[in-house]
Amino acid sequence: MEAIKTNKLTKYYGKARGIIDLDLSVGQGECFGFIGPNGAGKSTTIRTLLGLVSPTAGGARIFGKDIVREKTAVLAQTGYLPSEAMFYSGMRVRDVLKLSADLRRKNCSGEAKKLCDRLQLDPARKVDELSFGNRKKVAIVCALQSSPSLLILDEPTGGLDPLMQREFFDIIAERNQSGVTVFLSSHILSEVQRNCSRAAVIREGRIIACDSVEALAKSNARRISLAGSADLTGLDGIRDMTRSGNAVSFLYSGDMNRLLHRLSEGDIHDLSVSEPDLEEIFLHYYEKAGADE
Repeated sequence: MEAIKTNKLTKYYGKARGIIDLDLSVGQGECFGFIGPNGAGKSTTIRTLLGLVSPTAGGARIFGKDIVREKTAVLAQTGYLPSEAMFYSGMRVRDVLKLSADLRRKNCSGEAKKLCDRLQLDPARKVDELSFGNRKKVAIVCALQSSPSLLILDEPTGGLDPLMQREFFDIIAERNQSGVTVFLSSHILSEVQRNCSRAAVIREGRIIACDSVEALAKSNARRISLAGSADLTGLDGIRDMTRSGNAVSFLYSGDMNRLLHRLSEGDIHDLSVSEPDLEEIFLHYYEKAGADE
């Protein structure tokens, strides 16, 4: 069964674009990345899937249930981590966690304690006194403590220090290995590359690419880094060149034999050839989509 299936899902805010004709399919048990910069439509997609806003056109199903007609059943199976969490003033962390559990009519105290321990979150603290990072931890526990079948994570690591980010993704990996479906929305491409098997790229409300992370990152371009001097003028396929002293780095998608011949005529002290990272490929997709419009 597909955990998430959308069909031409569209949302407009008046005349303003939200998302347009989204066709997504996320398999049960998959860890799926949703990539795009701020304003691309990631949060609108998530809010529409959760029934927080109504679609303008099209539709979607979560575990086969319609997101509009069966919203209550959908939410019962879903844990949602928003990019920014707000809590009632004056409450302590343990009260927020209990309220979240009570809304689901579940006793989550045991799982909440385990998560608080792993995230180094003090349940006795007042939420008004918490830093942004600690408020994010509260939201993480609220999303995970009921052991949902689907986790929808919207920019989940904002405010977390590197150690807590690693612990958070360890927890997510454990849940995913146990069969939980993960939908990870992020503009931090390294998070998606390390943790997801497939991903979709969204630009101005439309999906412009969807494939395995490995396939999305595959390119005939190579990152060339060298120290020394060589005449590279006239070589086709060079882009994104940067220089620092006698060090040069650029993406190259031209004839490798021509490049090596040109370099052999120069004075090269060091040379490395590597695969570009997902961030560089992501920029390629955005540039290509913009050129096609």
